[in-house]
Amino acid sequence: MTPSRILPALVLLACLPLHAADQPQWGAAWGRNMVSKEKNLPAEFSVSNRMNIRWSARLGTESYSTPVVAGGKVFIGTNNGEPRDPKHQGDRGVFMCFEEATGSLLWQLVVPKREEDPYLDWPKSGMSSPATVEGNRVYMVSNRGEVMCLDANGLRDGNDGPYQDEALHMTELGVQPLKLGELDADIIWMLNLTEAAGIWSHDGAHSSILIDGDFLYLNSGTGVDNTHKKIRTPDAPGLVVVDKKTGRLLARDREKTAPETFHCTWSSPSLGVIDRRKTIFFAAGNGMLYGFEPLTKKLAAGEVATLKKVWQFDFDPSAPKQEVHRFNSNKREGPSNFYGMPVFEKGRIFLAGGGDIFWGKNEAWLKCIEPSLKQGGGGEIQTNVVWSYPLEKHVLSTPAILNDLIFITDAGRKVHCLEIKTGKPFWVHETDGEFWGSPMVADGKLFVGTRRGDFWIFEAEKEKKVLCRTQLGSPVSATPMAANNTLYLSTMRDLYAVGFPRNPDRSRTNHR
Repeated sequence: MTPSRILPALVLLACLPLHAADQPQWGAAWGRNMVSKEKNLPAEFSVSNRMNIRWSARLGTESYSTPVVAGGKVFIGTNNGEPRDPKHQGDRGVFMCFEEATGSLLWQLVVPKREEDPYLDWPKSGMSSPATVEGNRVYMVSNRGEVMCLDANGLRDGNDGPYQDEALHMTELGVQPLKLGELDADIIWMLNLTEAAGIWSHDGAHSSILIDGDFLYLNSGTGVDNTHKKIRTPDAPGLVVVDKKTGRLLARDREKTAPETFHCTWSSPSLGVIDRRKTIFFAAGNGMLYGFEPLTKKLAAGEVATLKKVWQFDFDPSAPKQEVHRFNSNKREGPSNFYGMPVFEKGRIFLAGGGDIFWGKNEAWLKCIEPSLKQGGGGEIQTNVVWSYPLEKHVLSTPAILNDLIFITDAGRKVHCLEIKTGKPFWVHETDGEFWGSPMVADGKLFVGTRRGDFWIFEAEKEKKVLCRTQLGSPVSATPMAANNTLYLSTMRDLYAVGFPRNPDRSRTNHR
């Protein structure tokens, strides 16, 4: 095989769903498909009678973060509504690390809320970003818009540094620094995106970091101010690249997406290969989908490179492109934006988007896009919209693709199963609650929870079959995760490990 063919082949292998084992990031591998190769997962469970519940752990009172599993640990963000350490009182962002086998809390990162404006760090919302884990390093974004590298072992094995100011960082301004303990997190390095990249945070950071070699790719979280009609930092990037070893800002886009960002830059990037070239896919807050060349070399000290755009796609060409904030609270017309991620699968991109759930129009779609880096006769970048499928109201979901099927949920309370080639529905199921998290497919089953607190399990087939509907007692805002023959799911208040009993004679542990 020639060198020009080796790289695409390796990348395509990396974009395949992970083998049954850990789940170290949100979405499988680079392509972000919500499919796992896990097996032996229960088709039913019950919280009320503890059927197939291995353990449960209390979180806070508002939890929007999707659990991630790696190295015998489960990582998830929440708030401080249920303080686990008496020294941490009041509204805080919290990032917890639990023992995978038992659900015991190993350590937690506790961060005060931002002081300037509640819209920069919305009260009680906690830490919403899912972690990305590689080896003994945990990469995540705090509620204050800080990219962090954490030691997966916390402070139990010492303060590894180079960052040494954990006590100061977990303490409010003007207060004597709290004393560090073994239950606290060990920060390796930290990058403040407000200071380093010039962003304007809105509501709460929600970024799932994508790792490619030594580079971390993430959406910046920049958005509108507290009026929802003004962009305070018009030159802010939507996509940034950070050195995973040092935390230095290496690169950013300069597509000027900020002025036309309708609400916030919610969508995290993915990666795939088009026309034999690795490409970073990024759904920006202005309703455009971009393709960028990934970084390939080290930069000089202090240099911040500009990401090279190689491709773009207008997801909603009929939407307004200027003065977009005049459409606030207009449910009939307005711009589109994205919450879920672009999924790269089978050489195509699958992306859901539409009107903003809080401020925008009641219109949304799932689209199948066939990109090309080859230019047409007039010099334009070629793009083929293979199909477009209308969704009900709004959508926050990332699709799950299994063989010739694609699954998506929406805020119109519906689960959709479509044919991947045509976008035609095989079945649609209406529920009693909105979907804010994404569906996850594993072991021939589709798992998803609603904001009403219902959890649904379907057969992942073209013929609809409901296997289980159970009530969790609290809203679900996150995506389920499967790892090591266990289903991990979180509600606003609790984290559950669902699986067949490993030892029927051993009583189930319930960490409250």
